[in-house]
Amino acid sequence: MNQDEALNILMLGHNVFLTGAAGSGKTYLLNKYIKYLKKHNVVVGITASTGIAATHMNGKTIHSWAHIGIKDVLTPSDLAQISNREDYKTKILNTKVLIIDEVSMLHDFRLDMVNQVLQKIHQNDLAFGGIQVILCGDLFQLPPVSRGQQSAKYINNSDVWQKMNLRICYLTEQHRQENNDFLRLLDEIRKNQVSDYSVKNLQARMNEEVKTDIKPTKLYTHNIDVDLINDSELDKLTTKDHLYEMKSSGDKYLVKSLTDTCLAPSELHLKKGAIVMFVQNNFTKGYVNGTLGEVIGFNKDDHYPIVKTISGKIITATPSSWKIEEGMETLAEITQVPLRLAWAITVHKSQGMTLDAAQIDLSKAFVNGMGYVALSRVKSLDGIKLLGINRRALAVDPDIAIADIDFRQNSLKVVDELKSIRPKELKKLHHKYIAEISSNLA
Repeated sequence: MNQDEALNILMLGHNVFLTGAAGSGKTYLLNKYIKYLKKHNVVVGITASTGIAATHMNGKTIHSWAHIGIKDVLTPSDLAQISNREDYKTKILNTKVLIIDEVSMLHDFRLDMVNQVLQKIHQNDLAFGGIQVILCGDLFQLPPVSRGQQSAKYINNSDVWQKMNLRICYLTEQHRQENNDFLRLLDEIRKNQVSDYSVKNLQARMNEEVKTDIKPTKLYTHNIDVDLINDSELDKLTTKDHLYEMKSSGDKYLVKSLTDTCLAPSELHLKKGAIVMFVQNNFTKGYVNGTLGEVIGFNKDDHYPIVKTISGKIITATPSSWKIEEGMETLAEITQVPLRLAWAITVHKSQGMTLDAAQIDLSKAFVNGMGYVALSRVKSLDGIKLLGINRRALAVDPDIAIADIDFRQNSLKVVDELKSIRPKELKKLHHKYIAEISSNLA
């Protein structure tokens, strides 16, 4: 399915699982739908499974939005407490569309808990109380965190999954990788059928330098203090230190949540010669989340950093903002230069990024999907310097590989269903749905 087809399905009001390979434009499409809804004064619940993912869309974590916290079970008392809070109740009743991004990291039982909350408040036994829900993510990417000996289960194992009457929208256009051999490798990883040909192509990048003037970011698969590594590298530079402090406004607790999850630090120290990456998309200025560069100087007027990207583009990095929005209101906002030091970054923090180049050590990969996430951040095989690899690195969950076949087939059926609707009728249906949900605030 392409993005236009998926957007048409979303605009019909169906519950949707929006999926596809890394780089297929899932979050971009979500933001496009959010903009469409807001244009028509529709209140959208914008959430994600993690704080970092939520910042990409000016949203909250689903745990915070639904007020379930880190609980594993909701008791009748918990549900009564949530539904009796008038402010929570009003917010949820006013929300006509709920979006949950990066659902690969969301436990099945937590999706069921969100369903319980919405059913209780709406007093409606339909899935999620009858509102449109869009689940977005790629189940081949980082999984929910396992607890003890218990394996974590993905959202397609939740009780509510079968009750949602989901349309699967499987995006197949690729907006990150272009190299055919690299695309073949990534696709074979997803199918759990990595060929000798692809392994050979990947191993050819072992200790091979990336042809660039800027040292590629080192991507760590294991838990390590990358801030310590970056600060250490910055200290080696003898040039003048420039400090950029984050500014904030709004609810102090939400500001703290934004600050803790935003990839731009609250205090950004930069020097000429520092390796940095942009941590936000700005297509107008010519950078995306993950664009690598080097600080080559500072603007004379306001002292903002001037960055030469790996492609040779010169960009003055001016402050940008991250928000938490609810309905039409901005609850919290932070402003900072959209950069971070980039000698090193963890795979977990790289999810959602597009990296020009990376040094990747997969010798310590310890969970299914980790190698896939690390490799799929990068645009081409030539942009990878492979430092090591183990057997686990190219593994994905076998159950997800099987489920993915079903997702693809279901998406084809949805395309056929869409094509059976005449353009004029489709437009009428879009107008009808938007008219239904753009009024009746609680």
